Amino acid sequence: MTTLLLNTFAPARQPNGRRIAGGTVALVGASLLLAQALGAFAELVSGPAGALRGGLIAALATAAGAFPVLLARRISARSIDTMLGFGAGVMLAATAFSLVLPAIEAAGELGYGRFGASGVVVVGLVLGALALLAADRVLPHEHVENGIESGGASIARVWLFVAAIALHNVPEGLAIGVGYGQDSLARASALSSGIALQDIPEGLVVAAALVAAGYGRVVAFAVAAATGLAEPLAAVVGAGIVDVFGAVLPWALAFAGGAMLFVVAHEIIPESQRRGHQTQATLGLVAGFCLMMLLDTALG
Repeated sequence: MTTLLLNTFAPARQPNGRRIAGGTVALVGASLLLAQALGAFAELVSGPAGALRGGLIAALATAAGAFPVLLARRISARSIDTMLGFGAGVMLAATAFSLVLPAIEAAGELGYGRFGASGVVVVGLVLGALALLAADRVLPHEHVENGIESGGASIARVWLFVAAIALHNVPEGLAIGVGYGQDSLARASALSSGIALQDIPEGLVVAAALVAAGYGRVVAFAVAAATGLAEPLAAVVGAGIVDVFGAVLPWALAFAGGAMLFVVAHEIIPESQRRGHQTQATLGLVAGFCLMMLLDTALG
């Protein structure tokens, strides 16, 4: 397993002209398909419908992240770690600017004082983190660091790793759905865009793990893309809860934020730092945080 993975993550050889041409055509075609898919949902902008749109965009981003395994013979570990760091930064900024701050505002609009609103958010954050901790302990799965690089790892362990990624997509989808339960659609759109950005490296990691385990590249791509389907489902559920029970908005925002914080701290950051590319991963984190902050504050 380790040898296979090192081959998958090793520096790529220079492709010939035919491979470059084929890759370019494939990337252009994928971009056009993605643009058409996003345009089909352009008018779904609020409530569960908007949440479905945001979740589907995130699922498409997961598929886009897995796409390079169809073209590249090898993907460097440094690139993987940089992208993981970038995704962690995006999720941290999304938690702060798209979930925690709006949760405090929503609690204040419901009549809570300054300390009361902050207390509601603190409790919601803790509950969200504890819920993911409980799922992490109870549900059978493999942690990232064991799933994609373990000597003698079995096929079952790889599939447990894939299940773990699908599980971690649930709080991200929930965050998208809760975001569309707010009054600010611009903020919800920024949140869903940020989560979609961080889904790209996740899709690549899953696909690379499956290729390293001996699966064909098409199968690896299809399975990695399928892990993103948890997000639109969770998004619709989150938006539906907020739509029916408006008073739970601050709690739901904080809960989603706590769940995302757990995923970032427990899985993504440790994985991005453990192969000796701490500087690249950290710079990626800073870049991701800044980009998401711009999406949320300047553009949202």
